[in-house]
This record gives sequence, structure tokens and C-alpha cells, in this order.
Amino acid sequence: MNDAEWLLEVRAAATIDRLPPPDTKRWVIRRKAEVVAAVRAGLISLEDACKRYTLSVEEFLSWQRLVDSHGLPGLRVTRLQDYRGLGRPRTV
Repeated sequence: MNDAEWLLEVRAAATIDRLPPPDTKRWVIRRKAEVVAAVRAGLISLEDACKRYTLSVEEFLSWQRLVDSHGLPGLRVTRLQDYRGLGRPRTV
């Protein structure tokens, strides 16, 4: 199953009760993707998601951009630095 199919599946099965708990501290790929899919499906608003999970709008939008540009592996924290540098000239 590719990333787009997985996100569609998550979106179709999403309910508020199945979202990560509001006190989530450990943000694994799956949890981030579930929140992105829920916002995209209109299950929860961006504002409500940010309040519920104590996220900044910028942090949520970065998850969304990473999914769009790199798929689910883009949400892996250890890869974030690699992806941030793409498309920017390197300084030495």
C-alpha cells in the first residue's frame, strides 16, 4: 500500500474517538498522519487540532507539507533535517 492509499484509508476510518489522545507526547509517523488526514477530511478543524494537541499552526503545516512532498517517511523526525535542506542552496 502506498502513502496516498494509506492516507485515504486512515481518512475513511477516522473518527474523533480514534484520533491520538490529546495528551500525546510521542509523535510517531502514524499519529502525525492520522491528524493530518483527519484535518484534510474535515473531521477536525486545523484550529481545533492545534488546540487539542498543543501544536503551532506552523508545526502542523510542516507535517502536511512533508507528507505531500515526501510521503509518510517525511514525517520521521530523524529525516526532518534532511528534508528541510532540499531545494535550498548549501552554504559552506
